[in-house]
Amino acid sequence: MMRDVSSFSTYNYGDALYWDARYVEEAGSFDWYQRYSSLRPFVRHYVPTSSRVLMVGCGNALMSEDMVKDGYEDIMNIDISSVAIEMMSKKYEYIPQLKYMKMDVREMSAFADDSFGSVIDKGTLDSLMCGNDAPISAAQMLGEVSRLLKPGGTYMLITYGDPKVRMPHLMRPVYNWKIMLYIIPRPGFHKPAPGSSSSSCAYLEPVPITENGLLPVDYVLQDPDSHFIYICKKMDENSELNEDSSSYPLRVDKSL
Repeated sequence: MMRDVSSFSTYNYGDALYWDARYVEEAGSFDWYQRYSSLRPFVRHYVPTSSRVLMVGCGNALMSEDMVKDGYEDIMNIDISSVAIEMMSKKYEYIPQLKYMKMDVREMSAFADDSFGSVIDKGTLDSLMCGNDAPISAAQMLGEVSRLLKPGGTYMLITYGDPKVRMPHLMRPVYNWKIMLYIIPRPGFHKPAPGSSSSSCAYLEPVPITENGLLPVDYVLQDPDSHFIYICKKMDENSELNEDSSSYPLRVDKSL
């Protein structure tokens, strides 16, 4: 199993001109892959509401707005498209928890080291992987993400890329990331029929991965077009890479 569409792209998704044109044509809101309601258990578990959050490649998504409604206090949103940033800045000018800046994720020198407790990426690394010079762009972006994260902070990557095509980029020793993996079915996927052995909340449990960061050979995806959530925790020199209570199964707050 190896899913990556980089070699099939006819667009340079790392080019601001492409995204400017797209956002002019598509002025409404759009969330890639999953809405916040589906991602909420993961976000609430790994991202404290008081954390300073960096939303990379924010586009015109509702994700940040939904997080503020859920109690998040400080979200910096960046995007390579000036059209998207201008549109979103105007839309949310009266919401102080949301800030917007035009910026390329491959070069975020406007921010100091250890500036953020959390970085959330919903499709931005994927876009670079579909563009020109994908490996170089990915390394530049992830290097910047690692630099900006505080020790103990988390980079949450939501992607279509399975471990064979994403782990080689995420597991570079220089980042010193402890990585956990969750797999979530795509929106609208029909759950197994009643009486099957699969649990409806199985996706809330971390998926075991091998020492090389791959799925076990006998692992079968419930949904062949699942989305993958990589939780990359930045460890400091004194941290242990083995046991961490945050890797336990997530809980769903059914009151919301």
